[in-house]
Amino acid sequence: MKPLLLLTILFTYFSSPIAAQSDIIEDLCVHFKAGSSKEIAASFSSSVDLIIIDEEDVYSKAQAEQILRNFFTKYTPVKAAVVHLINANPKFRFGIISLQTKTGKFRVSITMKKSNNTFFITELRIEPDK
Repeated sequence: MKPLLLLTILFTYFSSPIAAQSDIIEDLCVHFKAGSSKEIAASFSSSVDLIIIDEEDVYSKAQAEQILRNFFTKYTPVKAAVVHLINANPKFRFGIISLQTKTGKFRVSITMKKSNNTFFITELRIEPDK
């Protein structure tokens, strides 16, 4: 009886929306480590508030992807890890990724909002880690 109860608890946990939704930021972390601006941009909303080091503006999805690609060209990623995650609100996600590059360490803050059952990045902030 105990194995059946354990199996039921594990199935319930791993099929719950919160467990599945936390993977959004985790997936983005993998793309940051790979320096894949195209994969990250696939999660951009139609306009993105983009803050990279000292540059800040609202860009279209295509413009934001190009700027992110330029960042990865200048700062080649070495490793990335999620250091903070907020996923309690079903319509909002926030995560912080520590990004180590060949020339320095950065703090990446990602704000996502849900639209049509899909989360989109509305704000992406990349700042030097102090």
